[in-house]
Amino acid sequence: MRIENKQEVLIAESADLSGSRFHDVNLAGAAIDDCNLSRLSITRANLSGAAIDDVAMQDARFHNVNFGGAVIETSRLAGLAIRDRNLDGMTIDGVAVTELLAAYRGAK
Repeated sequence: MRIENKQEVLIAESADLSGSRFHDVNLAGAAIDDCNLSRLSITRANLSGAAIDDVAMQDARFHNVNFGGAVIETSRLAGLAIRDRNLDGMTIDGVAVTELLAAYRGAK
């Protein structure tokens, strides 16, 4: 099925849409529930205001992502690795991460 240059509401239930591609598509307000999105690739997307709840993201990779203003709550972060990052303004339980790292490095 191909939809081009149209405004449509697509409702897919109990369907296999694996391998589908979306390019230059407005999905604002779309809802995805109880879906297998393993190996999903999202590039150059605006997820501002997105709510991501009760999802498994093991082995997910984020590259060149702006998480400014994002909030992670009630989440399991065991094994999470953060590399090549700007941590200015980032806090964990209200404590500045840059201060935590400075204190850790100073204690060594």
